[in-house]
Amino acid sequence: MTAAANSASREGERGDRLWPVRVWLYAMAGLVLLMVLVGGATRLTDSGLSITAWKPIAGIVPPLTPADWWTEFQAYQRIPEYELVNKGMGLNEFKAIFWWEWGHRALGRLIGAAFLVPFLVFLWQRRLSWRLAPALAGLFVLGGLQGALGWWMVTSGLAERVDVSQYRLAAHLGAACALFLALVWVARGIRPPAAVSADAGRWPWVAGAFLALVFVQIVAGAFVAGLDAGLAYNTWPLMDGALVPDGLGFMDPFWVNLFENPATAQFDHRMLGYLAAAAAILIAVIGFRRTGWRGVQAWQPAIAGLTIVQMLLGISTLVMAVPIGLALAHQGTAFVLAGATVAWLADLRHVSR
Repeated sequence: MTAAANSASREGERGDRLWPVRVWLYAMAGLVLLMVLVGGATRLTDSGLSITAWKPIAGIVPPLTPADWWTEFQAYQRIPEYELVNKGMGLNEFKAIFWWEWGHRALGRLIGAAFLVPFLVFLWQRRLSWRLAPALAGLFVLGGLQGALGWWMVTSGLAERVDVSQYRLAAHLGAACALFLALVWVARGIRPPAAVSADAGRWPWVAGAFLALVFVQIVAGAFVAGLDAGLAYNTWPLMDGALVPDGLGFMDPFWVNLFENPATAQFDHRMLGYLAAAAAILIAVIGFRRTGWRGVQAWQPAIAGLTIVQMLLGISTLVMAVPIGLALAHQGTAFVLAGATVAWLADLRHVSR
């Protein structure tokens, strides 16, 4: 969470003048989620390296002539992925992967415009205070840096590899998640105050810890994707006939296994999933006994339900060898779960002020 987003969360309500800002922020969070799903599809279709140059302005125009298409195709033929994986690919096959990557980049530009134009309008209308305006400007900068981070990720696969670095993929996805959460956080922070305030007790700490767990699980999922670890063991609940398979620590030093060993990456992702499900259920049970899920605590059963759905989607994705539809549902639900958790945390802070 950015310091600017934290500052914005304390902005409070300024009457009905802020409702368009809230709607806009939720819409932006939805667009970021869509961007993540398109990025996931780009990854799953092995399309991410099809455009070998970064042109922030001119790149919005796709190839329009046969000569343009051949220029793009010839650039792709010079990278290792073509030579070692797609040698002999035809132009029409290239176009199929090109459009996924172009669409992903075009959507990023659309999100930038969808943020900047309303932001300037709201400034002109004086809907944004001196605290909220810098916070939102910070989110715009964070979104722009996400584009640069995406290109940094792509460059890792253009010279010596046939795919992108799992470290850079995790950084790219983690930054997208942070942006998504910050948008939800700010939107929740500027809504009207609750009709009945209450003491939040220690629940903000619980919500914050669970949010951190979900975020770590999302980043761990990026390492699974970057290493193609989802295809390593497609059985559940065992891996290669064992709860703890052999080979989890064969790399030296040991910590490297966490990020470069496909078996370890999948094992960690499974264990984090079990931990998240157990924690969500425990939170919901304790919350019901103490509060009856009244008021802001109504988030607790919703979060528990989302966590269980997320785990079931993950298991299904695994045993079916990562079909695109299920994999995207699994990824998208993870973001929805994180968004619900940050909304719960924001609401807890709101009622305890």
